[in-house]
Amino acid sequence: MVFGRKAKIPRNKAVKKPAHQRVSGRDWGRFRLGFVGAFFCLVWISLWCRAFYVQIYRGPEFAAKATRQHLAPELVTGRRGSILDRNGQILARSVASKSVFVRPVEMTNVSETARVLASALEMPVSAVRAKIQERRRFTWIARKISDRAAVTIKDAKLPGVYLSTDYSRIYPNRQLAGRLLGFVGMDDQGLEGLELTQDEQLMGQDSKYVVQRDAAGRRLYLNGPERDPSIDGLDVRLTLDAQIQFFAEEALAEAVTSFEASWGGALMVDVETGDILAWAQVPSFNPNVYNRYSPSQWRNRVAADALEMGSTIKPFLIAAALEEGKITPDSLYYCENGRWQLHNVRIKDTHKYEWLPVEKVLRYSSNIGTAKIGLDLGASAYYSYLTRLGFGEKTGLPVRGESLGILRPANRWQEVDLANAAFGQGFSATMLQLAQAYLCLANGGVRKPLRLLADSTEHGPTERIFSEATAKTVLSMMRSVVEDDGTGRAARIPGISVGGKTGTAQKASPQGGYGDKYTGSFVGLIPAESPRYILMVVVDEPEKNHYGSVIAAPAFRQIAMRSMAYMGTLPDTGAGSTFTVAGEPELNERTPGVSEIRRDVSKTALADDSAVPDVRGRSLRWAVEAFARKGIIPTVKGDGLFVKKQSPQPGTPWPREGSQNYILWLSERS
Repeated sequence: MVFGRKAKIPRNKAVKKPAHQRVSGRDWGRFRLGFVGAFFCLVWISLWCRAFYVQIYRGPEFAAKATRQHLAPELVTGRRGSILDRNGQILARSVASKSVFVRPVEMTNVSETARVLASALEMPVSAVRAKIQERRRFTWIARKISDRAAVTIKDAKLPGVYLSTDYSRIYPNRQLAGRLLGFVGMDDQGLEGLELTQDEQLMGQDSKYVVQRDAAGRRLYLNGPERDPSIDGLDVRLTLDAQIQFFAEEALAEAVTSFEASWGGALMVDVETGDILAWAQVPSFNPNVYNRYSPSQWRNRVAADALEMGSTIKPFLIAAALEEGKITPDSLYYCENGRWQLHNVRIKDTHKYEWLPVEKVLRYSSNIGTAKIGLDLGASAYYSYLTRLGFGEKTGLPVRGESLGILRPANRWQEVDLANAAFGQGFSATMLQLAQAYLCLANGGVRKPLRLLADSTEHGPTERIFSEATAKTVLSMMRSVVEDDGTGRAARIPGISVGGKTGTAQKASPQGGYGDKYTGSFVGLIPAESPRYILMVVVDEPEKNHYGSVIAAPAFRQIAMRSMAYMGTLPDTGAGSTFTVAGEPELNERTPGVSEIRRDVSKTALADDSAVPDVRGRSLRWAVEAFARKGIIPTVKGDGLFVKKQSPQPGTPWPREGSQNYILWLSERS
């Protein structure tokens, strides 16, 4: 050890590491860069794997789930077919309307929404709020609302409030043929009348289309839903003529009102085809507001009510007796001076007659003479003819509730029963059955079916029941009924031969026997020798008079004259003939102004579809067709071939629907 000298302390020297442990700064940076790159590669690979899993492996599953969330099928019902008359005039049709519904979960202000909806729909606010607060996912507020209400609701743009397209059934002629047409319910399903029996053809088919929705469930239409017209229902075309139907209902209404009857019915049939041209019942009802009427007022009484038809049955008895050789037109019957006691029943005539030939038995409508003819014919033969004519069975027309009538088997008839049945008492029939029987007589003795559907290809049974000679003989006798001393003289039409038969039937009492209620009727054939048309009028339970010659024959005349003028078959009665128009003075060709009525309607008036055409001087048919092009059935006043004056005046704008009556006054001369 050396003292006095400082010892040297050794400094730390960097320890030299082995070569395999030495890492430069550049290498460390590379390491970190590689690590990050590897990490992102792993993430990228994971994303691609996930994408493959989602898009490829489970892609179809997720796609279907997305579709279910954003696309939803909605049910669409096709438009119900229209009901048309034989000329294509619309009797019933469906028009697009709007219905309003809500999704309460989407609403932001329930009170304000209820207030706006109640105001637009004219409903109590409390009623609307109660529907909203049901908290259902979907709630109807009102169906088939007015156009004005729909516009108000649409403009309000209320959250959670939606309008859907619906269809409303419209009957543009209101009560015209109402009991025959029937009506539909809220869901456009037929509930009564032809709407029910033809529902399968009229009803549109159900179809679905897909609607896109957003996250809140609101519908989004990109290009609007495509509507397939093939799902619409088919139209039904009837044999009815709307104008003749109107004539019939108008005349019936006058008869029912004048004689204070419970109801009236009329049928008009084209003999050549069996087509029913008019099927009228009064009172009728308006199918547009059917819920304002009781179910009894919906009843189609022409088909459903079986009545004792009285003397309108007599031509068939006489035809059967002629066919069986039991009588000739000249056979005489003693009519007992109007009173005849048969066993315990007294049979009476309106007037006292002694000996009458068969032709006058029918002309004067002798019950006693007819009863004696019936006894000569026999129950079995008479019953056979009645059943072959269609009594006691349905006609097969597509109407609801058609009655069979009541016709007891012949082996249950006593002599009194046969005598009663001979003049139309003791068995009942519907107006349809009676019309079908008269169609046989008018068709030369060959039974043929009635038709109500113009496009129907079904054919009912045809059978010769009477020889042509027998049919002609009976038709000739029926013409005498309308002569000066016949019971049907009130049905005469100037210039046209009419064959007919009056009927006055006492109605059975609920307590048994016959009471003080009657059914008056008249059946006419035009023209008598070779009928083209059958027209039947029935007035039930009149209070002021009960004879068919008084209450039904005049209505027949009114319907027939207007219908013949409309169809162009009413002949000119000659120069100087006079007539009376309701509410107008008597006119003839020398009356100032009548001969100057213009026959030619200016082309300008007709071409201007926005104005009422000038139909003065034109035929009734021409005038009616001019109005029909606007869907209007005018009221016709008076008798004759030509239009004398009209209301509204020619050239004036068409009045708003329902605000104006269209009236044509007729003249026999142009």
